[in-house]
Parts: sequence; C-alpha cells; structure tokens
Amino acid sequence: MNADAFLAALAEAGLPMIRADVIGDGLLHRYRVAGDKAGSRNGWYVLHLDGASFAAFGSWKTGQSLTWAPIGTGTPTSAERAALAARLAEARRLRDAEQISVQAAAAARAAALWRRSRPAHGNHPYLVQKGVQAYAVRLLGVSLVIPLRDAGGKLHSLQFIAPDGQKRFLTGGRKRGCYFAIGRPQGALCIAEGYATAASIHEATGHAVACAFDANNLEPVARALRGKFPRLRLILCADNDRETPGNPGVRLAEAAARAVRGFLAVPDFEEVAPCLG
Repeated sequence: MNADAFLAALAEAGLPMIRADVIGDGLLHRYRVAGDKAGSRNGWYVLHLDGASFAAFGSWKTGQSLTWAPIGTGTPTSAERAALAARLAEARRLRDAEQISVQAAAAARAAALWRRSRPAHGNHPYLVQKGVQAYAVRLLGVSLVIPLRDAGGKLHSLQFIAPDGQKRFLTGGRKRGCYFAIGRPQGALCIAEGYATAASIHEATGHAVACAFDANNLEPVARALRGKFPRLRLILCADNDRETPGNPGVRLAEAAARAVRGFLAVPDFEEVAPCLG
C-alpha cells in the first residue's frame, strides 16, 4: 500500500510520524515528528495517492526537504513524467507559502523572547569555559540568547546556548543568510561559524566578526554581507574539522570565500610531542 510505503520513507528520513493517518489529498499538512516536544508540528508533507503517487515532505526544525514516489515497474511515460513534475512544482509552491507563514510566526516569537531577556555577562558558564566575553548577547533563564538578523538588521530567530554548551534554535525560524555581528567593520570583516569562535577572533584581531552559526550558512551569510559591503575585505575563518571526513569546515569556508572573492583563514594545528621525564 502506497500510504505504508510513504510512512516508511518518513521513518527512513528520520522524520517518523507518531500517528499513521496520512492524508493523500495533495494539500500541505503538518504533523508532530516522533521525538519532538508535545504540541509541536515541525514535520510537513504534501501527498498524492491517486494515480501517480507522489510526495514532498520535510521538517521546519531541521530544514530537510525531500521527495518520494513508489518504486515503479517500468519506465514512466512522458505524460507520467509531466504529471509528476507538475505535482512537484505545486508541492514546492505550497511549501514555500507555508514556510513564509512559519518563519513570520517564529520571528514574532523571537521578538517577544528577546524583549523578555536580559543582558548577559562574562560569568555565564559557557563563556567562562570558552574564555570569551559577552558581546550584546542576552540571557533567558540560564541560557544565552543570540539573535539571528539579516543584512538589513531584521530579527528572524534566536539561538539558545545552555550552561553546558548545548545549542538549539527557535523552531521554524529563518537561519539561512542570517548572522550575529560582533564589532563594527573597519577595513575587514571576518565570518566564522559559532559564537565562541567569532568572539575569540574578535578578541585576538580586533576585527569585526559575523557569526554564521554553522558551516552550511557561511556562503549565504558571505553573499549577504558582500551585497551590504561591496568593497569590504571579507575573511572566511574556517573551523578545521580535520577529524571529520571531507573536512566540511574548511571545504565550505573555501567555497564561501570563492563565491564572494574573499580570503580564507584556516587554523593550523601543530603536533605537540609528549613531555617525557
């Protein structure tokens, strides 16, 4: 049964549905992903079960966006391919429209939470452990709160960092192209991944730094800043993930630097011989 096959595809993608009552009407539906907090509806899908079955699905929380179709027994006809292409285009339209709504609601929540927060100081356990200061970040409860803004300064989302260093983002908030700025650019602007790295670079160099939050957001942030500062020297400061296959920190920072005609800085870890005696 195609509904069962679709549920299996959700589970395989790490987005299992708690209840198995899927609706195959071609409209966008939201659902609670197994493991998410009660009341949340981060999962979404558009499912067709009539004729040429097809689905698009994903998660506002993780940013996943995938498609599914049951395995066929032969080569699809041109008419079948056209029907699937039309359904994919419509699913993307529905997803994009819903994403605008979800992100707008998240931005409103972010603004309300930011107003409730209070200025943070350098004695927060995470900042002490990382050895950096608090630069216009705030506290909500015991967690640091870091705003994600676009190049125009509009607040879109928040990152929360617990005292033990665990990080999470406001569900549904926009991250792509958004960043947190430390300092004012004067001649050069560095772009790094996490807050602690960005703060360390600022303290070591005096340069302004944009925190992009993760490696996949380096290029979107770099492009946004290049649009804002056409002639400024941009320096992509890579996380050297040398223990990770493919070293995504360096690979994605290099791609971002190339995209905006910027410079690339990579940490050089020296091997230290053990001290004997």
